Amino acid sequence: MKLVTFEHHGRRLLGAVVDNLVMDLQAAHTMQRYTQKQGDDLLPNEMNAFLRGGEEALATARKVVAWFRDAGMPTEVEGETIAYAYSEVRLLAPVPHPTSVRDGYAFRQHVEAARRNRGVEMIPEFDEIPIFYFTNHNAITGPGEVEVMERHLDKMDFELECAVVIGKEGKNIPATEADDYIAGYLVMNDWSARALQMHEMKLNLGPAKGKDFATSIGPWLVTKDELTDKRIPGEQGERYDLIMTATVNGEEVSRGNMKDMSWTFAQIIERASYGVTLYPGDVIGSGTVGTGCFLELNGSKVYDPAWWLEDGDTVVCAIEGLGALENTLKKVG
Repeated sequence: MKLVTFEHHGRRLLGAVVDNLVMDLQAAHTMQRYTQKQGDDLLPNEMNAFLRGGEEALATARKVVAWFRDAGMPTEVEGETIAYAYSEVRLLAPVPHPTSVRDGYAFRQHVEAARRNRGVEMIPEFDEIPIFYFTNHNAITGPGEVEVMERHLDKMDFELECAVVIGKEGKNIPATEADDYIAGYLVMNDWSARALQMHEMKLNLGPAKGKDFATSIGPWLVTKDELTDKRIPGEQGERYDLIMTATVNGEEVSRGNMKDMSWTFAQIIERASYGVTLYPGDVIGSGTVGTGCFLELNGSKVYDPAWWLEDGDTVVCAIEGLGALENTLKKVG
């Protein structure tokens, strides 16, 4: 399934993308129960509550989608609207209010290039720790405009990433079991204000103001069953053979593949859950794919003079099977 959070006439709703329609999951479930004279509980109409329902909620949602298809994909049943055209809704971040957001550092090509460009050797600890940092879970955006301030636009950058959403609670999760805790995958753009970031990281306390103003995810949350033919199994977790690209104002600037992660999401989850409980709705990013940001591309002289994002630029981060996340920068303040 492709799960979304969308807005229609000021109402925020939980939905599923079915072909060219956005289906209201709760409304469709109501009509399914009515037409089939069933009495089970309604699906929640908010993503975090839905995720807390675990596999049972996912299974119910799959049945609703199957019923919707079998019924001929009606937009109305008994006078009640249950689905909309894309033009009638606004897609939001699939998980608008994650319980937390961690971001990893899993692609060796990106790390090696970034360090080489700074004139330092590859750090051996990269092979020892699937490292991550916390970013601002209250600054999540979906597709559409991303508001930034003047200082953000000093060496403003995109970062092409994949992310997972945790689907069930767990602590001390071994990598061999961690994939079972993933509800699905989505595209992530970890926006970076490089001038702010470079200044503050001299204090060795990690990125903060250079990162905390916005992280974009979307356009939908794709469940694992949609990606079966691209799955690469492994003892320390799954990888997926999915092409990743980024364009700026229509020009392709980045191309990579999700299978090139040196650390799997399962290994990152094992590290993140050591002594700590992960919750449904937690978002965990992969880190930047190789070539997936201007910091790396500029340092490698792919663009000379350096190219940084400006007010009004449109960035599209796309991953095969996961969709295309389109955002336009808008200067405010």
